[in-house]
Amino acid sequence: MLKAGIVGLPNVGKSTLFNALTRSRKAEAANYPFCTIDPNVGVVTVPDERLDVLRRIAKTNVVIPAAIEFVDIAGLVAGASKGEGLGNQFLATIREVDAIVHVVRCFEDPDVVHTMGSVDPVRDIDVVTTELVLSDLEAVQKRIEKAQKKAKSGEKEAQSEVALLERLVPHLNSGRPANTFGATEDEAKQLKLFQLLTAKPVIYACNVAEAELSGAESSPFVRQVAEFVRAHHDAAYVPISARIESELVDLAPDEAKAFLKDLGVDDSGVSSLIRATYTLLGLQTFFTAGEKEVRAWTIRSGWKAPQAAGVIHTDFEKGFIKAEVVSYADLSRLGSIAAAREAGKYRLEGRDYAFRDGDVALFRFNV
Repeated sequence: MLKAGIVGLPNVGKSTLFNALTRSRKAEAANYPFCTIDPNVGVVTVPDERLDVLRRIAKTNVVIPAAIEFVDIAGLVAGASKGEGLGNQFLATIREVDAIVHVVRCFEDPDVVHTMGSVDPVRDIDVVTTELVLSDLEAVQKRIEKAQKKAKSGEKEAQSEVALLERLVPHLNSGRPANTFGATEDEAKQLKLFQLLTAKPVIYACNVAEAELSGAESSPFVRQVAEFVRAHHDAAYVPISARIESELVDLAPDEAKAFLKDLGVDDSGVSSLIRATYTLLGLQTFFTAGEKEVRAWTIRSGWKAPQAAGVIHTDFEKGFIKAEVVSYADLSRLGSIAAAREAGKYRLEGRDYAFRDGDVALFRFNV
C-alpha cells in the first residue's frame, strides 16, 4: 500500500487533519510544538460514489473500497536538516513515504501559537521546502563522491550518474525542489533511485478557519499558496478546515452532510484531499463486481491488463489469458452485465490493453 506523509511546521493542524482523515483520535493535537514525536499511521479509504452503484447492480452488500496509508509526521523547523528540533528522525520518516501532504496554516488565531510569530503561508512553505532541499543536497554530494570513484575507472553508469547529479546540484542550491528539475524520461527513472525527499509529489493542504471554508478560494492566504504553487512547484493545493473535519469524525454520514450544508459546503475537504492525493500518486481504480463482493483495486496509471490482474493475485498475472472489461460509465448506464454485453460494450482485451480508471473487469487465467 502506498503512503502519503503529512508534513508542515509545528502547530499548523497536521495531527488534527490526520485524525479527521483516519476518523480516529490516534494523534495528539495540542497547542505546542512537537506534540507528535513518533509518527502516527492510518489506513484511509478512498471515497468513491461508483461503488454504491456497482453494489446495486451486482446485488451484493459487501463493498471493499480502495485505500492509501497516511503518516502523521511531527513538525519540521528551520535547521531540521542539521538536526534541529527532531529533524533527523522526521526527515528519515519522510524518506519512506511516496507522496507529501504539506499542511499550511491559512488562518489567524491568537489562541494558537505560531512558531514563526505570524501567519505567512509562503514563508512557511519555504522553511519546510528549504530543509528538504538541504537534506537532498547533502545526500547528492555524498552520492557524487561515491560515484566519482567508480566513474574514474571507466564505469559508464557511474559517469552518467555523476553527470546528472552535478547538473542537479545548482538546481537544489537555488532552493528549488528536485521535482521541478528538467529531466528527460530516462533521467527521471534514474532520479527515482536516489530517493530524494523533494522528488516526491506534493499537495498543499491549506488549513483555513471554520468561517472561511465556504469561500476559501478567495482567502488572501489561500490565494498566496495558489499563486506560489503555480509559479514554483509541480504540485496541487486543496483548501480544508482541519477543525471542522475533526468535528465530523463523530457524526454519521447524513449528519455530516447536513453539518457541511449549513456551512455552505457541498463536500468534505477530507474527501477532496484523499482523492487529490490518490491522483497525485498516479493511481487509478478498476473494479471487480459479483454477488460475493464489489471491490475497488488500485493500480498505477497506464498499467496493462496482466499487471492489473496481478494486483488481485500473482497467479492471475502469470496465467493471464484475457480480461473481460466494461467501463463503469457504460455499465451504470445500461444497468447490468447482460445489457452491456447485448449493447456491445462488454469486450475481451489482451495483454497490451492499458486499463482505464473505472474499468469493471473479470480475468481469464490458467496456471
